[in-house]
Amino acid sequence: MSAELPPLVVPFRGERYASPERLSALIAPPYDVISREARASYAARDPHNIVHVMLPEAPPGDDRYARAAALLAEWRGAGVLEQVAEPAVYVMAQDFALPSGERRTRIGMFAAVAAEPYETRRIRPHERTHTGPKADRLALLQATRTNVESILLLAPDPDRELAAALAEVARHPPDARAELDDVRIRLWVVTGEAASRLSQLASRLPLYIADGHHRYETAVTYAREHREADRLLGFVASVSDPGLTILPTHRIVFGGGRDATKLIVAWRAWFDVGRVAPCADRIERLAELGRERTACLVAFPGEYDVSLVLKPGVSLDRVPDLDRTPAVRSLDVARVDALVVQVILGAGTATPSLTYTADPYAAFDAVRTGRAAAAVLLNPTKVEQVIAVADAGDAMPQKSTYFVPKVPSGLVLRPLA
Repeated sequence: MSAELPPLVVPFRGERYASPERLSALIAPPYDVISREARASYAARDPHNIVHVMLPEAPPGDDRYARAAALLAEWRGAGVLEQVAEPAVYVMAQDFALPSGERRTRIGMFAAVAAEPYETRRIRPHERTHTGPKADRLALLQATRTNVESILLLAPDPDRELAAALAEVARHPPDARAELDDVRIRLWVVTGEAASRLSQLASRLPLYIADGHHRYETAVTYAREHREADRLLGFVASVSDPGLTILPTHRIVFGGGRDATKLIVAWRAWFDVGRVAPCADRIERLAELGRERTACLVAFPGEYDVSLVLKPGVSLDRVPDLDRTPAVRSLDVARVDALVVQVILGAGTATPSLTYTADPYAAFDAVRTGRAAAAVLLNPTKVEQVIAVADAGDAMPQKSTYFVPKVPSGLVLRPLA
């Protein structure tokens, strides 16, 4: 790592709600997973819920970003928010359940992360971004001069020292507790030498953006105009953390006129095709089929479910959507999108639409109830595949990863001035 560049991760003087016993009513998920209905629900929990600032609303003709800044100033003046006395990192453990019912705990830490162009290769993305969300987040940042929510980053940790150090912190009684959408949260404020050591362990190798590409690029843009604002709030988790979890994002196709038998004939050129027994656990079967080769399940109406397993040695070089780096071409989601989803979308008489869900049961339900023409279920992308794509400088297909649980907003804020 260049000696001229500052550390990737450092402690910072955070800002926290002054009433930790009310945290569950004050925090919310990241802005980009909150629907209009969910926003109203979080806003109704407490007039100081972070969603009022993170997704501000204002009367027609008023500047909603100015409204967010005014709310922050009001809360600070009223003592709703208090700044921590010294630089710290904030270790958070999230106890959560998978759709299968299995329980896991993910541990990481909030810290101030360098906001610098990707060209330095110290922060590496795996997604492409869009101008609309970046313009929205930049307007909020310019108005509030505060990181009101965090991004999620992955830290390579080959010797597991970072994971072990974070786990050690989590063995002590927490400084705060909260619950958000069935996820139990514990928070520790770590200062002094312990905070410096955690920051150093997280700074040894490049960091990889898991969630929050738009917010990261917004921070870099803002830093070009405000040299003092060269960091943003990041939640850093070790790649070695046993609770680090990616769910697959299943595809649901709407629009009638898809003939399953004709589609299967086309797929036989690429896949070994099988029928899924009605009594079989679909998710377990999919995991079993995907251990050695790319696999997916396609659900059609009438409980007509088929398994597709990519044939050994089949060449994908001439598939247009797979004309990418080997890191992307090897992804199950890239192969399934190109060879399965696109075929379904193009096969019907009705104009199709495509939606996504991390819940396999919701995908099956959409088909079983006749609302959807088909659902395509995938196995999850692996963390090492995310890193390989980022190292290759490529980008994953849309909706390739769904990291869970989401990093809550409002546990700690980071003022920029």
